[in-house]
Amino acid sequence: MADNTDLYAFRSPDKPGFITVMANYVPFELPMGGPNYSSFGENVRYEIHIKNNAATTSDDITYRFTFTKMNEDPSTFFNIRLGAQNLKTTFKCEKKKGAGAFTTIVSNGTVPPPNIGPRSIDTPGLGLGKSYAQIMQDAITNASGNGGEIIYCGPADDPFFVDLGGIFDLGQTRQNFTGVLRARDGVGGFNVHTIAMQIPIATLQKDNKPVTMRKNILDPDFVIGVWASASRQEVKTIRGMGQKPLYTGNWVQVSRLGMPLTNEAVIPIGGKDKWNARTPYNEDPAMEAYFCNPELGLYMDNSLFGPAVPSLADLRIQRASPTILGNVDFGNTHDGLFVLYGHPATTGTALDTAIFGKYLLRAGQPRSADLLPIFYTGVPNLAPYQLAVKKTAGNPLSAGKPFINNFLPTFGDMLRLNMAVPPTQRNDPKFSSLGIIAAAVEGLTNPIYNNKAIQDIPNMDGFPNGRRLEDDVTRIELQAVSGVALAACGLFYDDYTIGQSPLTPGLLKVLGYTTGLEKNDAPFKTSFPYVAAPWSGYEYHFANTY
Repeated sequence: MADNTDLYAFRSPDKPGFITVMANYVPFELPMGGPNYSSFGENVRYEIHIKNNAATTSDDITYRFTFTKMNEDPSTFFNIRLGAQNLKTTFKCEKKKGAGAFTTIVSNGTVPPPNIGPRSIDTPGLGLGKSYAQIMQDAITNASGNGGEIIYCGPADDPFFVDLGGIFDLGQTRQNFTGVLRARDGVGGFNVHTIAMQIPIATLQKDNKPVTMRKNILDPDFVIGVWASASRQEVKTIRGMGQKPLYTGNWVQVSRLGMPLTNEAVIPIGGKDKWNARTPYNEDPAMEAYFCNPELGLYMDNSLFGPAVPSLADLRIQRASPTILGNVDFGNTHDGLFVLYGHPATTGTALDTAIFGKYLLRAGQPRSADLLPIFYTGVPNLAPYQLAVKKTAGNPLSAGKPFINNFLPTFGDMLRLNMAVPPTQRNDPKFSSLGIIAAAVEGLTNPIYNNKAIQDIPNMDGFPNGRRLEDDVTRIELQAVSGVALAACGLFYDDYTIGQSPLTPGLLKVLGYTTGLEKNDAPFKTSFPYVAAPWSGYEYHFANTY
């Protein structure tokens, strides 16, 4: 019940003056898992944390959720019978700004029951007498105070999609390496419990400015960092005679989440408890090494263990990326862009040692220049982190086309979002689950973007600039480990010759890579809370996910 599963933050497509933040908990909920159905925990503090000001040293806004359950009819083993619920759940939401005190903005919010089946939910007299869609709608709550928050807490279909069976079998995703697509959605058909909030941009912006006051669509004053956590008290005492356990002692954080897959696919098993207990404000610097020499990079390098994982064959690390500054090697334990440390060509760029170069350029840690900032700082609108449009041929350090700026220099794992970037409508023909990668390809190849001006390119609002429900983060992160972000900035693949098209066979293979699973098992809604209704326990549906 205290396990963070996923975190999302995106411009609401139907209400672009709002940001939707969604923290999901409780993995692998079986829809038919009665009589003790999955739920939020009464003894857990669930929190969503907002960072909007790098000058402060902790959260700038914190939302805390606590849940309470009651039996309306303790004489039955059914969860719902004759209109009564067991266990009926309500929530309280408290809000704190900076170091101030928590104030209650929702005192008795409704949490929908599990979607047990049509007799328990829809049938008047026997059940609740409402459709589940109506129950979800009725549970949406407007918070008090002047923040304007809209909140939904309750069950939902798990919006994440991933071939877990393949990923955790040493990265062997099941796509086409045997000639047949055999990917399986490992969370398809399962539910989660979600805390979803729709919040005005002015509430989240550090100076309470609405998005209409942005300087441009990459305005750095509109960048926020988001992370979520769950905490338990230190001592649990089991008591007899049907009494509930007693919880005492200090609250201890036991789970957290910022960027997707950090805990699952970056932090090693031996460090997960330590990582979960920390916050973005007191990260262990030693753990930065896992981003700078990612384990998955070992399986994308033919000189290491690449041949052992054939499904990753199209994802290969740049070992000799050609530039006018010389070839650059991004293989694990090599120097990457550290060869430029202190070089005059870095002056005025993000790699300037007078700016961020001392953090981004590290000997023997080649991915300190791309993966580390993506996860730990966000990406600034500075060379080399601009599209290779109009850059001097072979010189990634020259100025290019701005296309991302979610830089927030609080050095820790958070999901960063520039709220000034317009949302891409989901019915736009160019909407893509590849997020920023799709935006980069469009910006590099479409003639209308062949300039250095800031322009609204479709999918600039996608991961890792925030995270939309539709974003295929597994595919994007695997492509990023393979160096696609570097390539977008002009550090092209080894088969590139200066002056030719950057769309070489090497880059095209990376862009065409797929895990074989590219969308959720249920369609998302077009309005808040956007997630699909939880699967019904009565209706067997797992066959649809295979």
